Amino acid sequence: MEALDTGATAWMLTSASLVLLMTPALAFFYGGMSRTKSVLNMMMMSIGTMAVIGVIYPLWGYSMSYGESSVGGIFANPFDGFNLSGLIYGDGGEFLLDDLGVPAIVGVAFQATFAIITVALISGAIADRSKFSSWLVFAGLWATLAYFPMAHMVWGGGFLSDSENGLAAMLFGTTDGAATVAPIDFAGGTVVHINAGVAALALALIIGKRKGFGEGAFRPHNIPFVMLGAALLWFGWFGFNAGSAFTADGAAGLAWVNTTSATAAAILGWILTEKIRFGHMTALGAASGVVAGLVAITPAAGSVSPFGAIMLGAIAGAVCSLAVSLKTKFGYDDSLDVVGVHLVGGLIGTVLVGLFATDTGLFYGGGIKQLVVQIAIALVAIIYSGVVTAIIGFAIKATMGWRVSEEDEERGIDSAEHGESAYDQLVGAYSKEI
Repeated sequence: MEALDTGATAWMLTSASLVLLMTPALAFFYGGMSRTKSVLNMMMMSIGTMAVIGVIYPLWGYSMSYGESSVGGIFANPFDGFNLSGLIYGDGGEFLLDDLGVPAIVGVAFQATFAIITVALISGAIADRSKFSSWLVFAGLWATLAYFPMAHMVWGGGFLSDSENGLAAMLFGTTDGAATVAPIDFAGGTVVHINAGVAALALALIIGKRKGFGEGAFRPHNIPFVMLGAALLWFGWFGFNAGSAFTADGAAGLAWVNTTSATAAAILGWILTEKIRFGHMTALGAASGVVAGLVAITPAAGSVSPFGAIMLGAIAGAVCSLAVSLKTKFGYDDSLDVVGVHLVGGLIGTVLVGLFATDTGLFYGGGIKQLVVQIAIALVAIIYSGVVTAIIGFAIKATMGWRVSEEDEERGIDSAEHGESAYDQLVGAYSKEI
């Protein structure tokens, strides 16, 4: 039996706390990007997500994600470890430890924070028009039917892992009982960002456009909030990426450096693209570049060199800056650019690690197989998340309904849904924007 490693345990508890901080950080980021009359609702969607997922994750979320009894490689039996049964204590009453000497319950804490932030990311696509109660129901259903299965498929030994029964093994065979070319998703390119980005697009299409979309710009009401949120996300992301080494070692250090370098490069990529297109380097662009870089490096943080991280970040910053304009071209109302940043950034990181991975990437002599595997798992993630989200989204639309009334949307969703205003001078007032 492994001995308790207090250093690794302390690191993982710290990492879990850093990742949990990311959801309030997201509330600031999204809240600042929202309109004055919608900021509280936007922030409440993040806080509400923490409440819902924080309850269901220890009950069945962890078991569905990492339980031993896999159902078709899609999800694990939620009843095997319901309420973390058998996952906390050993027969002698001592805390169970993982292979690195960290209590298993600490791993549960770490993974719970991933589930929370992933669901919260989706909310930015449906700002200004969605019922809060419908969002809470969606959060629980989507986590159960989309996030937990995706976590199992990728990280829990399921269909998108290196399992001998998985997709990668089907493509290129097995070696010693595992896929010869294992998929790479260090901290959540497929599980978190592609998954959430596709869900955001599906909901934006199902719920429909905001009143006045396309008639004028919906401007962020508080850029300092956006900057603060981006800074806190960057800080929390060290737990997200470096914590995914699962101990305090060199892999964690590499992930830390790569996370910093990719994010810095993405800022430059975004604001330089802005300068070329519009003549200005904006604070909103810099903050968005932060998130784009963080998203892109997430799946690759432990597999690329700092140069590879810089390339990934720069590409993500420039491409995501262009991608946020797609909603205008194609007419879908992704309110806060979840699709342009998280779906596109997640795809960039997930696919391009097939080029930049130092062990198996095409640019390092590894051939094309890793790239093929990365594309394949990204496509499966897109299809799975899209189908599941559509089913849940249409079911809620047909029962509870998604949208507040046009009058409430015009008056302000903060007042309509929460009976509050972020700014006292707007209480009881009808205002399009400040």
